[in-house]
Amino acid sequence: MIYNNYIKRMIDFILSLIGLIILSPVFIILCIWIKIDSRGPILFKQKRFGKNKSFFYIYKFRTMSIDTPSDMPTHMLANPDQYITKTGKFLRKTSLDELPQIINILKGEMAVIGPRPALWNQEDLIEERDKYKANDIKPGLTGWAQINGRDELEIEVKAKLDGDYAKRMSFLLDLKCFFGTITSVLKHEGVVEGGTGELHKEETL
Repeated sequence: MIYNNYIKRMIDFILSLIGLIILSPVFIILCIWIKIDSRGPILFKQKRFGKNKSFFYIYKFRTMSIDTPSDMPTHMLANPDQYITKTGKFLRKTSLDELPQIINILKGEMAVIGPRPALWNQEDLIEERDKYKANDIKPGLTGWAQINGRDELEIEVKAKLDGDYAKRMSFLLDLKCFFGTITSVLKHEGVVEGGTGELHKEETL
């Protein structure tokens, strides 16, 4: 499709460039705050799966202390709260820690909308996404799964939603994801520190 192969990339580049310019004051403030709050680098770089399961390094504002176990998904830590910094709690709650991924979008490694990039060692998620061809497209800053549960979703459900997006990808669906993300962020929906599949757990209690 013309949209998927050409127009989507053009929109991604323009939006990320404009976003980087407009949000530069916010970037500066957050950089200073992170540096004052705890020791360590401002940005956090992590190996992730990209399109067709190729690797790239994702950028985030650092939200955890430097003694946090490396390459460990937050939900797999026994007590993630002990590693999250004061600044990090705010950044994660507001999703501002994701802003540096604008750089990944500019570089063409990510899209604005798409499945969230899996960690290199999240084999369960990668295998599930393979069933739905969700690994065949660029990962995104936000996506269909993010506005339908985010951290609360179990791996199987999240992968199926990612597959649904890959199958139905269009400008209108991207718009729905974009504005749905704004609503979710403002309401702080779906953020569960140290847990995944929390929605299902709550339903079975």
